[in-house]
Amino acid sequence: MTDAPPIPAHRRFEETDLKRLAFAAACAAAGVLLAACSSSGQPANKNNSTFTYLLDRTGGNWTENRLVSLPPLPSGNALLAFDVSNTTPLTFAVDPNSLSVGSDGVVRYTVVVTSPSGARNVNYEGIHCATYEWRLYATMNASHDGWDQTVANDWAGIEGGSNGYQASLYQDYFCSDKMPATTKPATIVNHLREHKTLMMLEDAH
Repeated sequence: MTDAPPIPAHRRFEETDLKRLAFAAACAAAGVLLAACSSSGQPANKNNSTFTYLLDRTGGNWTENRLVSLPPLPSGNALLAFDVSNTTPLTFAVDPNSLSVGSDGVVRYTVVVTSPSGARNVNYEGIHCATYEWRLYATMNASHDGWDQTVANDWAGIEGGSNGYQASLYQDYFCSDKMPATTKPATIVNHLREHKTLMMLEDAH
């Protein structure tokens, strides 16, 4: 039996780097200082002195909706790119067909992170607007033909930085005043497609 050829070092580095992004926020929440998460990561609409958390509004009994199923893997050219930082070599996009806004205040989506060489990391995630947290539900498996849910993590604080795409999605498209900016996924899709951030829309009014 012939051994499989070794994976080139640069390819291993890129794939490892992309995987690391998916867990950056969780690591930071555990106290690990990450260089890529050097900014404060605070959303523009976050005001701890005046805002009443959604968790408090519900008597502290918030329960996440049960995840019944996962969306299909993204395909074709339907992905919607969004800006994260001018200093990152990575590109970021959301699959519009995966977007949902839950009654639990969680926006769920598939994100595709692509390196300059074309290596991709595909995650299905959720952002909880009330608590400024995110979680990973699944990532595309090694065969690229399905989801791997063994990598799922619990809720962790969102971090910013040059690769902090969750912070960008939270602030620019998903959340406003600690609640989903809209209950209609189609509205988020339109804003992503037209590159209209929540701040731009607010300024227009």
